[in-house]
Amino acid sequence: MARTLLVGAEIPCPTNAGAATSFTGASVVRLINTNGAIQKVTVLETQSGVGVGSMTIAPNSVEFLEKKSTQVVFAASADVLGTQVGYTA
Repeated sequence: MARTLLVGAEIPCPTNAGAATSFTGASVVRLINTNGAIQKVTVLETQSGVGVGSMTIAPNSVEFLEKKSTQVVFAASADVLGTQVGYTA
């Protein structure tokens, strides 16, 4: 059974590219959409930089996002919370 290792504090995702965060250089981020509507999450190379990709998170659901430690994340709503995590055996 995989377990989640908490590495940082959970924070609301920034809501624009200029404020996007790397979650302290995280390579894995646990995201939870606490909103009752779908929310878009976007990954960029740098703040206000080139887009890497995006995904939609279903209402009231959790996703684990794997990214490069230098890449940054923002969401359509601050109702998407994120925290730096790791996996343990």
